[in-house]
Amino acid sequence: MSDLPLNLDLFTQVQSDFEVSQYKVLAGLKTISEDFQKNKIYPHLSHLIKLHATLSDILDRLQDLRDKFPKRIKKIDFVNQVIEHEVVFVSGSDLAKVEDLIAWALPYLKAKIEEGQTIYEFVDEEIQIEEVGIIPNYTDEGYLFVPDNETSKLLLFQYEISVFESSNDTYRSLKTAFLKALEKGRAHLSPNAIKLDLINENKKMPNPATYAFSIDLQFPFRETIFPITKRKLMQQLHAES
Repeated sequence: MSDLPLNLDLFTQVQSDFEVSQYKVLAGLKTISEDFQKNKIYPHLSHLIKLHATLSDILDRLQDLRDKFPKRIKKIDFVNQVIEHEVVFVSGSDLAKVEDLIAWALPYLKAKIEEGQTIYEFVDEEIQIEEVGIIPNYTDEGYLFVPDNETSKLLLFQYEISVFESSNDTYRSLKTAFLKALEKGRAHLSPNAIKLDLINENKKMPNPATYAFSIDLQFPFRETIFPITKRKLMQQLHAES
């Protein structure tokens, strides 16, 4: 993750010059914007969502910590009989700078997340999924066919679902392995024909679950089309289970 334009250290190791830290955050967001303008949303979108959640949690914890600090009387309003207190929290401390930077940055991160989600939702609606042949009861292994319109190729992948259990929940992850690319000129090969070829090549999977995707957009494959395709496949498999 070191090559990502924004990271947690940028917010928790605030520079002595607060404006320098702000500048670095804005520079990172500018880099992400440039990729979004090219319709490249990964890994930025998922990273931004996690970063926003982490920073929000840190801010909440800092506020809890602030609430536990001793308080002193700031002002006594004899007219309204109100005593106003303030927290003894050193404003120039590193902790205060971290809190101020996070509070300042969160709206910018949220706006950038919404921008990426708009692209995601548009592409997700454009991608169509089709079951190829008879789908077996066991769908934790199989194939998926995804077009890369920028290179005019149909990419074939094998997938496998892994299940991880914790004390609180069960998690499913999708692992894919690239098999081969077919030139779009071989359009006479139907998804069923391609599936039969793969069955002949891999006798260990005589009746694999197979899904063919279609999309007309010429968006970046690695940064947008394929990540969204995989999420769509996970949703399909979850619905079928």
